[in-house]
Amino acid sequence: MKLFIRADASTQIGTGHVMRCLALAQAWKDVGGRAIFVMATKTPALETQLKSEGMEVIHLSLNPGSMEDAKETAGLAHQFGVNWVVVDGYHFGARYQEIIKNVGLKLLFIDDYGHAEYYYADVVLNQDIYAHENLYWQREPYTQLLLGINYALLRREFYQYKREQKTHPLTAKKLLVTLGGSDINNVTLKVIHALKLLELSNLEVLVVVGGSNPHYEKLKLASQDLQFPIYFHKNVQNMPDLMASSDIAISASGSTIWELAFMGLPSLILILADNQASNAKKLGEMRLIYNLGEGKDITHIKIVNALKKLMLTSRERTEMARLCQKLVDGLGAIRVLNKMMSYM
Repeated sequence: MKLFIRADASTQIGTGHVMRCLALAQAWKDVGGRAIFVMATKTPALETQLKSEGMEVIHLSLNPGSMEDAKETAGLAHQFGVNWVVVDGYHFGARYQEIIKNVGLKLLFIDDYGHAEYYYADVVLNQDIYAHENLYWQREPYTQLLLGINYALLRREFYQYKREQKTHPLTAKKLLVTLGGSDINNVTLKVIHALKLLELSNLEVLVVVGGSNPHYEKLKLASQDLQFPIYFHKNVQNMPDLMASSDIAISASGSTIWELAFMGLPSLILILADNQASNAKKLGEMRLIYNLGEGKDITHIKIVNALKKLMLTSRERTEMARLCQKLVDGLGAIRVLNKMMSYM
């Protein structure tokens, strides 16, 4: 069984599309399949991770999302004899899907907000909490929808992780900062500057720096005069362990929020892209997270005040963790895989 995944990653795009596809690729490999990533961008650190997972990577030298891209991808898929093509990215539209389908391939289209004018895919997946059928009313009669958090794509290291009841100390002492694979606007630096205003000294900070983040050296330099220890983790492979060992997190509102929810880690969420706003707003209304708003606009004082409040309220952290783990069970990739297998 062969799976083609057409997704891209870069400093501008981020790594989220590829990373959630990796979760599906892992599930595919776990049942004996072969997963091949087809990319029009080059991100060496991410490709190293994919290959370490046993994935293959093919590069296209075409304009991403173009008709030439679609035709080349379709041709390669036939050449490799694949069973399914997965497409994930905002630069892939209706015509791209149509070209894939017109050559007889099965197509899974991963979407976040109904950005395509029409849907030709066999299956459309939207894993977000606000996903609803009206986003996809312009679709083929055969197109099936997988909507909502039950289909959140968590990587193998999460859904195989043995979750235990988390103990929440009276005062949180370990903070995880994870703001995406690229953090193009360097909001992580803003968080580090905010931490300098934090009057609480009994704290340890873990900062996850994605492989596409160009600001690593600046972050290390800015952290030198912090009043508490700060540790940087680059290209991490053990994110569940880092989340399990932390008391609270400051995170972007991308796919990482489902990982945090699964692990039961109370979180302050920053919106770093327009497509992240709806999830952050909804989860904030449900009191599952603290929604801090737009990362580019937030002040240092707002970060510090929210952080102190969450650090000092163990009862609220305990309830947030309970509700989050009830919401996300980690089996989304398995459910999507089962739907794909039902076509074979």
